[in-house]
Amino acid sequence: METTATKRKAPQAGKKDAAGGVKTSSSTLRLTQVRSFFGILPNQQACLIGLGLRKIHSTSVVQDTPAVRGMITKVRHLIRVEDGSVCN
Repeated sequence: METTATKRKAPQAGKKDAAGGVKTSSSTLRLTQVRSFFGILPNQQACLIGLGLRKIHSTSVVQDTPAVRGMITKVRHLIRVEDGSVCN
């Protein structure tokens, strides 16, 4: 029985630009906390802290990634989301 090895390509972290460097997404989101920590679940508190929000009316600018979008979904009733392109 003969085995043939198939070569797999390594997953790419991002697209490469003309100079060979990896491009990064420039899309950002500006998040503002509009409701308090009190009375929310511990996993929601962890999401707010992970997003860089600690007090009411605090603002954080984060990259628009699937992980961040998932955290935003968990705490969407506590924050206001705006396009962050005006911050850059």
